[in-house]
Amino acid sequence: MSTRERLLVVGGDAAGMSAASQAKRQRPDLEIVAFERGWHTSYSACGMPYLIGGLVERADALVARTPEQFAKQGIEARLRHEVVDIDLATRRVTVRRLDDGGEYQEPFDQLVVATGARPVAPNLPGIDSRGVHGLSILMDGIRVRELVDRTPPARAVVVGGGYIGLEVAEALLLRGIPVALVEAADQVMSTLDPDMASTVADALRDAGVDLYLNEPVVGFEAKDGVVQAVVTTQRTLPADLVVLGIGVRPNVDLARDAGLRIGPSGAIAVTDRLQTSHPGVWAAGDCVESRHIVSHQPVHIALGTVANKQGRIAGINIGGGYARFPGVAGTAITKVCDLEIARTGLNERECRALGIDYVTARVEGTSRAGYYPDAGEIAIKVLAERGSGRLLGAQITGTKNAAKRIDVFATALFAEMTVDEFQYLDLSYAPPFSPTWDTPLIAARKAADALVADQYVATPWPTRVP
Repeated sequence: MSTRERLLVVGGDAAGMSAASQAKRQRPDLEIVAFERGWHTSYSACGMPYLIGGLVERADALVARTPEQFAKQGIEARLRHEVVDIDLATRRVTVRRLDDGGEYQEPFDQLVVATGARPVAPNLPGIDSRGVHGLSILMDGIRVRELVDRTPPARAVVVGGGYIGLEVAEALLLRGIPVALVEAADQVMSTLDPDMASTVADALRDAGVDLYLNEPVVGFEAKDGVVQAVVTTQRTLPADLVVLGIGVRPNVDLARDAGLRIGPSGAIAVTDRLQTSHPGVWAAGDCVESRHIVSHQPVHIALGTVANKQGRIAGINIGGGYARFPGVAGTAITKVCDLEIARTGLNERECRALGIDYVTARVEGTSRAGYYPDAGEIAIKVLAERGSGRLLGAQITGTKNAAKRIDVFATALFAEMTVDEFQYLDLSYAPPFSPTWDTPLIAARKAADALVADQYVATPWPTRVP
């Protein structure tokens, strides 16, 4: 048995392997073993819709580093190995080899829990039928791609109108497959306000997606164990391929059973250094709770960008350094055919739930100078706090590189800027890239005007929350 300090990592994707790599850089003497229940390490789950759609030709293009590459770094990654128990008292984990069912134990000095999130799969009749797929690990995306390549479905149904649902619907359209999308809510993309989400719904319909809102799925019809149709509260939709994009939940069963504290969001509670409630045990990625930088509330936001940052910070701290994770703004971006969509911060529903008094401003413009060829459309909605003028959030829809403008709003949220401060930012300008007054500045100015109409006096936000 090795006498070196031993770090075990539960989960071999973004957060887990980022933590392992960073810890190894800080402490080359660490013995590190990572356990991954799937077939790949360090892969881009966000790339799966593009693999299905054929925009990415090979699955290995989505893999950042293989176990062999980690081995050269001195990190052992064991694929198809699932940790099924954590004993904090004895500092041991129980590992199951998924290929033969055998179990064994491994000791640890330090532990990283990076179990990620699992797709929501409601207990509905027929949900286990062949042809019904979730997208959790890379192999799920590979299987859907192989199915579409081998026997193109005559009709596909996507259940859920969030990011994954929209991206998969577009991917299937690219493969020439008729697609219906079913959403239980009255809008797609619940992270947007209804007036912005309606633009997304129109884009889906224009692209050829049959969109059904306000229709919860109640079951799946199957024949000989193979899915035949999706049944909603209002209709039956024929389908020989169903993809579930209902959302995800933090995968915390292992942590909860071990006695680690679970936060109010339902994810693992951690400090800003990614420490759990037990000494020497860390957690990062889609299984952990984060602090929202605008609301200052604990939230669960499953994004690859967040997971990579958290893994890196956990690894630095495990290796003896000092790093803190500042929090999240929920910044996200996607597209439906030519329509780009992005958001950051709080939306109206979230502001109301938090009791924040706010104003909104929505403007429409172009992503280039109006006279420049091929200028795209852009719509931006800004939320600001009444009284302080603090920027609360922003949403964007548009074309021709419109959506990446969300990053300047995300930066402003981290800087705790007011909309009055924002409207005078020195943003770049040239006709191929933006109008003289770029649309984000106009949106901030309109929000500031709305606050002035409320007898708002423009002063810097007086408090800074550490």
